[in-house]
Parts: sequence; C-alpha cells; structure tokens
Amino acid sequence: MKHTIYSIILIVVLLISSSISTFADGDGNIDNGGGDMGNGTSQNSWTPGNDGVRVTVIDSQTQKSVGKIIDYTNKSPASSIIHFGKVSKIQYRNGTSLVPVVGGYYFKKPMKPLPLIISSGDTKASIDAIRNYFCSEGAAQMIATDAGISFDKLTNGSYKLLLEPIAYFKYQGVQMGMTAHEAAMYDQIQSGDLRSKMVSLSHKNLPLAMFLERSDMGFPAWNGSSTSKQTNATIMKYLGIGIVSYKEAPPVDPVDTSVVYRINTQVITAVTLNASSEINPDNPATVTFNVGGNIYTMSNIVIPQGNSQLVWVKWTTPASEQYVTITVSTNKGYLSENVIKAKIVDLGKNPPPNPTANDRKDTFNVPSLPNKTQTTFSTWSVWWAQWHPYWVWISDWDWCDHGEWGHWVDNGWWEDHGWYDFFTNVYSASLSASSSISPDNKVPTATGKMMKSGYGINNNVQTVLNISAPSSHVTAAQTAVSYFPEFEYNTYWRLLDLINNGYSSRFEFKPNLYSTYKQRSHFSPIWYPDGQYRVYTYVQDAWTPAGMLSINLNDTVTISGSLYDDWHIAPKQ
Repeated sequence: MKHTIYSIILIVVLLISSSISTFADGDGNIDNGGGDMGNGTSQNSWTPGNDGVRVTVIDSQTQKSVGKIIDYTNKSPASSIIHFGKVSKIQYRNGTSLVPVVGGYYFKKPMKPLPLIISSGDTKASIDAIRNYFCSEGAAQMIATDAGISFDKLTNGSYKLLLEPIAYFKYQGVQMGMTAHEAAMYDQIQSGDLRSKMVSLSHKNLPLAMFLERSDMGFPAWNGSSTSKQTNATIMKYLGIGIVSYKEAPPVDPVDTSVVYRINTQVITAVTLNASSEINPDNPATVTFNVGGNIYTMSNIVIPQGNSQLVWVKWTTPASEQYVTITVSTNKGYLSENVIKAKIVDLGKNPPPNPTANDRKDTFNVPSLPNKTQTTFSTWSVWWAQWHPYWVWISDWDWCDHGEWGHWVDNGWWEDHGWYDFFTNVYSASLSASSSISPDNKVPTATGKMMKSGYGINNNVQTVLNISAPSSHVTAAQTAVSYFPEFEYNTYWRLLDLINNGYSSRFEFKPNLYSTYKQRSHFSPIWYPDGQYRVYTYVQDAWTPAGMLSINLNDTVTISGSLYDDWHIAPKQ
C-alpha cells in the first residue's frame, strides 16, 4: 500500500476591509516553535512554504464537529497526492483510524494568503501573524461561508475553531499531505521509518508549528521544548493544535481544571518527561508527584538525548467531590506540565425519580442515541538502556634501560569507552464491552426480550481489558452509567454497581429504592409507546498512561402493551 501522510493547514483569514470591527475577534490559544531542517533527498524532501491549516468548527459543549472541515493552503497540492481525508485531531483521539486516500484532495486557497505556518531553518513562522490571521473577523466570515455555518452562530460563543498545521512533502518518492497527528500515527504504522527520514519536519517543525498555551477541549497545554524533536505519543497528546474561541463563549468552571475524575476511582495521571541531554542508568531521572499532599515517585527513568517519555502516577481519588491540585517535579530533564488541577465529581447523585401509575407524556418522540467521546485503544512506550562495551587500549610507553641497550615497553591498560544503547518497550491496551438489557425476573408476562411498559428492566454490562503491559500501567474499567430515552438520554441517569472487578469487569444497576423486592432494575415508564426501548450505557475509567479508555454501548427490549393489560377485574365470589 502506498505510504500516506496528509497535511492540513489551519489558516482562515480574509480581511474584508482595512477597518475591521472587533465584534467577532477570536481569542487565539496558539503558540509555536520549530528549528533547523535536515538535508532532504530526491525521495524524501519538503520545501518551506508547502504548508497549510485544517480548520474544524467544534461545538464547545459536545466537542463534535459542525459543518464542513476545510484545508486552507496557499499552494496547489499534486492531483495524485496521498492524504487521509478530512479528519480532526479530536476524531483521532476518539478512535478514528487512518484511511489513506489517493487523489481527490479538496482544499481552499484563501483570498488573503496564509502567513507562514511551519518554520524552517532561518525562516521562522510568526506566531503573532498566525494569531492575527486566525482570530480576525475576516477569517471567521471566510470559515463560516466555507463550513456552511452562519456567521452569527459561529461567533456567538457556542463554537470554537480547531486549527491543525499541515505539511505537503515527498516521502519515499510519493507526494503526501498530513497533519502532525496523522504523521505520528503514520510513523507508528511505518515502524518509525517516517521519523528516520523526515524527523526535522514530521517530528519537530510540523507538530511544533502550533500548540496550546492553556489546556482546552481535553488537550493539555504544552510547556516543553519548542525546538526539540518529539515522540509520536507526545505529538498525539500535545502538539499540532491551535484553538480559537470567541468572546461570548459559555461560562466555564470557576476553577480552571485540567482533568475531571470520578470519586473513589483508581486513575492514572501522566505527563511527558523530555530529555535535552541523555538520561542514563548511571544517573537516572526520578519524577515526583504531589497529589493533594500525598507523595508518589516514578524512578529509574532513562531517555536518550532529544527524546521523551510518558511518566505517571496511579492513585485513588477521594470519596467526596472536591478539587485536587497535582504538582509534578523532576531531577532530570523537563516536564510538559508541572501543575494539574483535577475536579472530582460524583455521578451517583442524580438517579431517576419514583415512577407512578399516573405518569403521562402525551407528546413524545424517541430521541437520538448519544455518542460520547470514546477511546477503545491506546499505546505507549518506556525507554530502557543497555551498556555497549567498547574497549580501548590506553598506551603508556616507558623506556626500559638495560645499560648498554634498552627498549620501549607499553605499560598501558584497557579502558571501556562504551556507551548506552537505548531501546523501547511498546505497550498497548484495548477495551471491549457489551450491554444486555432484559426484562426483570419479576415481570410476570415477559417473553424473551419483549415486555409491557411499566415493568422493570435489568442491565448486565460486561467489559474486557486486554493489555500487553504490567498491572502498574493500567486500571480495569471502573465506571458504567446508563441513560434512558424517557429523559432524552439526559437529566437523570443510573450509576451502575461494579459487581466483579478486574480486567473482566461486570456491572449491574444498583438496587432500586422504589422496587418492592429491591431488584436491580429500572422501571420503564407506563406511557412508553410500543416499539424498541433502548438504553444507552457509557463505560469509562479504564486508565493507561496514554489516557482513559471508554466505550459507548446500547441495547433494547421491545415494548408491547402496558402493565394495565395485565390487570383483571372480576366480581367478588
């Protein structure tokens, strides 16, 4: 299969006039870096200026894309270019795979050319020029038109712009275009070959063309080097992204939190340790995590010069809602983050109210099934080092005098002038799960998965975590929450009980306070119309150093009639 990398230039600017209103000016959460380029070859090369920006309009609340995704560039990429379609960093984070496409690449040339996006050698991209371009009202008008969204909706605070730099280059003799995230994913598929041939572009200047100054939309801010080559894991988690918000954005949590955890949950908090110089077993790194006053360390960390690695702590969250500040320090290298503010929430506080036989809902339309962000697979790596001996003879010549004659004698010695060779252990984890909805065993007239409305249902959720890592690297799935159509898959929900813990976990509804027999059930509303009654369940809190694994599930029972049909009134004998 032809190698594939596609670049996406996230530039959207069109200054309609020299006098521009500030009404739609955006707030640019964008910074950049980069550095010198290596020497290309006839088969693997990139020309400065062959760049662009992918722009995705994102709903601030749901983090789903809205309208068309557009690639902006000043260039005209080859008609046969290999790319990966129009996929955003959020979609890749949620589990979308790379799908190579040959030709048919759609792009837009803005009327006002983009500023330089990717730095190269002495030619530095100006972050001020990039911010001014992306945050202008002209850019908002251009993007609104191209994405098929009204200008007012785009700029009323409900949406954000997700920007991703794109590079267009030749790899193994083939013209390709890709974002930084796609380059990192593609390099994994190529077992590091892209990095070996195009490292200054694919793993330095492209990903460092844009990164966040502050955490947003689940992506952490980047505080690491802006001039060093980066690993695939670092690029996918931190780099190749800018965000533009508009002034009337919905209010955010008064405490600027980096991450949200659930109460009483074992989690993994990870940051990236970067090595500007070699960190080897003779003087390894130790990273210290202070989690709300509790101290944890990860030690004996080794990293080759110019590389990085995830470092982490596994800890258990408090039993009550609160904010926890996590500080991170190291004795070697530098960290991507030094302070993480975690919000601890309780999902068990909003169960459905007591249903009654008189409940009614005369106008009801079955709502669309939710589709929360899910990640079912992650991978990460850990460096290790082994001494490579290289013995060198150190000469020490002395004259041996024997009176009338003499000779030179080498009284030297052998010295080991070896070095450390570095290797990586690559680990992975994948989450699979199923939800089985069935009538409760107290339903007198149920047949298989068919029942009358008003009776209870059960939910049996099974999860399996497959790992190729030590247990200290992961946690099993710990949380499952079910949502119901009568509440628009919102408003009320049920936090399930963890019945069997471990890499093969099982969850069921908690005992229902309104059940005569305290069954682990949820009562379907008596007014629910005939047809499918579909329950949506979200499984989460399977943690790895590369982030949390989660999965969307749903299953149904069929409603036919109501429990009133089972009533029988007869004269007293």
